[in-house]
Amino acid sequence: MSLFPRYWAVVPAAGIGSRMQSECPKQYLNLLGTPVLVHTVATLLSHTAITQVIVAVSPEDEHWMDTALAEHPRVHFVTGGSTRAASVLAALSSLEERADEHDFVLVHDAARPCLTLHDVNKLMTEVRQHPVGGILGCPVRDTMKRTRGSDIEATVEREELWHALTPQMFRLGLLRNSLLDALGAEVGVTDEASAVEWAGFRPLMVTGRSDNLKITEPLDLPLAEFYLQQQLAQGLRLPLLVEEQD
Repeated sequence: MSLFPRYWAVVPAAGIGSRMQSECPKQYLNLLGTPVLVHTVATLLSHTAITQVIVAVSPEDEHWMDTALAEHPRVHFVTGGSTRAASVLAALSSLEERADEHDFVLVHDAARPCLTLHDVNKLMTEVRQHPVGGILGCPVRDTMKRTRGSDIEATVEREELWHALTPQMFRLGLLRNSLLDALGAEVGVTDEASAVEWAGFRPLMVTGRSDNLKITEPLDLPLAEFYLQQQLAQGLRLPLLVEEQD
């Protein structure tokens, strides 16, 4: 076990984002003049503790190599799979000969460009001593309803309910084994934490910022632009830098 574990970031970016109603995958849509994915990866690169960012792209991807970060020295890309879990596993496999089993991996959604370094620091600080790992999340504020078809069946108690965000941070070995076991058992996993939970572990929930928006539908794009502009004005992020600094 390494005395000082390293941090690696994984960005699964092989999806097509059909709900965006766009011919272009949502991670490549224009956001303030730059593809969404570039904003996302650049934020992770700007954290000095992150050794490398591994981006998993679709085998049919026609956009990645045209981005400003495709040949960045701290960015590595792999061919992703048909599911999020398969893409994350492809990225983890690329680390086998370079990373320690006890290194930390932060998996972050390609379509969450509004992540702040403050939240990354908070996640690292609170999770690094936890025996399992943890994720960013936001407490549910709205009244929650369960429906059957279009009819309301019940009101769900919102206390102790959270919106799961990313990054989700786990030791490399634990995360890889949890994903492999879940897939082998044909368990549907929607995020990394669900695989770890299925394996019998209890990850830590770390409160994150509610503006860590996932771009899913068309109206999310202008909202993400607003959040980025507000973060810039408040000094929560630096102007976008996509080149390695001397």
